[in-house]
Amino acid sequence: MIERGLIVAVSGPSGVGKGTVLARVEELMEQAAPGSVGHSISVTTRAPRGAEQDGVEYYFRTKEQFEQMIAEGKIVEYDKYVDNYYGTPSEPLEKMMENGQDILFDITIEGSLALDRKFGDDAITIFILPPSMEVLESRLRGRGTETEEKIQLRLEQARNEIKRAGEFEYIITNDELEKAAGDILAIIKSEKLKASRNTNAFKKFES
Repeated sequence: MIERGLIVAVSGPSGVGKGTVLARVEELMEQAAPGSVGHSISVTTRAPRGAEQDGVEYYFRTKEQFEQMIAEGKIVEYDKYVDNYYGTPSEPLEKMMENGQDILFDITIEGSLALDRKFGDDAITIFILPPSMEVLESRLRGRGTETEEKIQLRLEQARNEIKRAGEFEYIITNDELEKAAGDILAIIKSEKLKASRNTNAFKKFES
């Protein structure tokens, strides 16, 4: 029997290093068990660009089709950006989880909480904190792509987002990449060892 996969939803302020940490987590998971990580493909109403293909970079749908998917509960979470919808379809996630794949998400706070509501015990929500606001500011400035005004706006947004960290199941601090990645791997392992996910392990001993 294939062990059902998990949704791992990770949020945190801009500049905290979510993408870098999750890339390392995926690398370590794939080294340990190739093919164990599934990838969610978003649905969007924007037109394909260049050589983009339906079902590869995105699932491309019309606005009417997207809104129908929302009405039918086939979109777990979505947002609107520059007059186009972007969302996470539930059916592909279910298929990957049934195949035993874990799916990692670098996602907004609202997106994490929506995934948690939809998938319940099959979802883990993790909030990544910076070591300090000073370190976060240094990381944002280190990008070299932000104006001073944009940096200040991001820092203010970060303070507001950090206030919501208590809405998550787990909180980790990204003060060192390997440690942060190790913390997430430990959380995933702990979740997989829960009795509620391993009823068959002890039921076979029942007479």
